[in-house]
Amino acid sequence: MAVIPRNKQAQQEPLIRAKNFDEVTFRYDDAMAQAEAKRCLKCKNAPCKNGCPVGVDIPGFVAEVANSNFQAASKIINETNNLPAICGRVCPQEEQCEKLCVRARIDAPVAIGALERFTADTALEKGGADFSIKPIAKGKVAVVGSGPAGLTVAADCARAGLEVTVFEAFHKPGGVLVYGIPEFRLPKGVVEKELSGLRKLGVKTELNTVIGKTYTLEQLRQDYDAVFIGSGAGLPQFLGIPGENLNGIFSANEYLTRVNLMNAYQKDSDTPVMRGQSVAVFGAGNVAMDAARTALRMGAEKVSVIYRRGREEMPARAEELGHAEEEGVKFILLTAPLEFLGNNTVSGVKCIKCRLGEPDASGRRRPEEIPGSEFVIPCDMAVIAIGSSPNPLIKRSCPKLKTSGNGILAVDENVMTSMDGVYAGGDAVTGAATVILAMGAGKKAAKSIIERLKIE
Repeated sequence: MAVIPRNKQAQQEPLIRAKNFDEVTFRYDDAMAQAEAKRCLKCKNAPCKNGCPVGVDIPGFVAEVANSNFQAASKIINETNNLPAICGRVCPQEEQCEKLCVRARIDAPVAIGALERFTADTALEKGGADFSIKPIAKGKVAVVGSGPAGLTVAADCARAGLEVTVFEAFHKPGGVLVYGIPEFRLPKGVVEKELSGLRKLGVKTELNTVIGKTYTLEQLRQDYDAVFIGSGAGLPQFLGIPGENLNGIFSANEYLTRVNLMNAYQKDSDTPVMRGQSVAVFGAGNVAMDAARTALRMGAEKVSVIYRRGREEMPARAEELGHAEEEGVKFILLTAPLEFLGNNTVSGVKCIKCRLGEPDASGRRRPEEIPGSEFVIPCDMAVIAIGSSPNPLIKRSCPKLKTSGNGILAVDENVMTSMDGVYAGGDAVTGAATVILAMGAGKKAAKSIIERLKIE
C-alpha cells in the first residue's frame, strides 16, 4: 500500500507565538481536511473507536469529511461527544484513538484529533450543533461543577428530557476548561460557543455557588431526583521543602487561574499576577508545560522546567513537550529541589542531582539523590505543578460521603457514591486526569442517572 504522508496542521512560528496568547495551531482548510480523511483505511473492526472514551464513531465522521459532508460529520460526532471543538484541541489522541489506528503500521495514524477540531469548528461557525432531545426520562438533576465531566452529564441528561441545573463555584462556567488550560491551547471563545449548545438544551447554570457552603449536598439531594458531583481536583500539592512560603512561589492552580480566568495576561487587568523574569517550574505534566509556556508569554526571559526524572519519564504529551522546547523552555532533568532561597521573595532554589534506580509503584524508575551534587538555580518566581487532589470541602460538609485515599470520592460500578442518588465522576473520582477521560466518566454517570429516572 502506498505511503501517504500525514497532513500537518500549520502553526505559528515558535519565537512569535511565545510572545502572544493566540492559538498555536491552525485548523485544516477544507481541502486539507478532505485529503487527511481520505487516508482512512475504512477498517471493518475500526480499532480507533475502542480508543475513544466517549465512543465517537470515528470512521463514520471521517468518511463524511472525506466526502465534503461536513454537517453530516458533525452530526455523527455530536451523537456521543457534546464538546468536540474542545476535544479536538486538548485530547491526547496519540495515546487513545490514533494509537490504535491501523494506518500507523504503514506511515502515520490518521489525524483524528485535527479532523474532529475541523468538523466542530466548521459547525460552530454555522451556529453550532443541533442537539436532539428525546424525552425518555423525567425528573430534576443537580450537577456540581461545570468542568468536562459535569458538562457531559448535563448535556446527556438534558437530551434525555431531564431538567438540569449546574452549580459552579466560579463566576464563569467551564471548570478546568476556562481556569486551567491556557488561551493559546484552548481559546475561551471556543469554550463559550460549546457551552451555548447546553443552553439550547435548556440547561440552567447557577454561578458563584459553592456546594458545601452555599448549599449542602443533603439540601441538593432533597430538592433533586439525582445529583452528580464533578467538582474536579483543584486542591494543589506542594513540594514540602523549606522556603516554600516565600513571595513569588505559586501553585500552578493559582497561577493559571489568575492568567486564564481572571485575564491577568492583559496589562489593564483588575487582578494582575506577578511577572517573573527567571521562572522555575516544578513538574513535568501537561499542567507544568502550560505554566512554563504561560510564563514565557507573560514576559519571562528564562523559564526552566525542573524534574527529578529523565525525558522518557515526563508524563506530558509529546506535542506539549515539543512546543515548550521550540518556544525556549529549558528542561533541567534528573534534578530535585531541596530548599527555596530568598529574603521575603524567592531568589533561587537549591537542588540536587539525581540518578534513576529501581521502578517504584507507578512503574517508573525511582529517582535517587547523588550525594554532594547540590547546586543553586537562580529564579525570581516559581510555579509548583506536581499534581492536585479533590477539594475536600464537599466531603467535610457531608461526612457520610465515603472517600478513598487523597480525598477521592468512592463510587460503585454505576458511579454512585455512598449516598443514594448521588453520583460522581471525573477528577473528583480519579484524581487529576484528562478532559476526555472526565467526559467518559460523565457519560457513564449520565447513563446511570437516566436509567434511574427512566419513564416506564
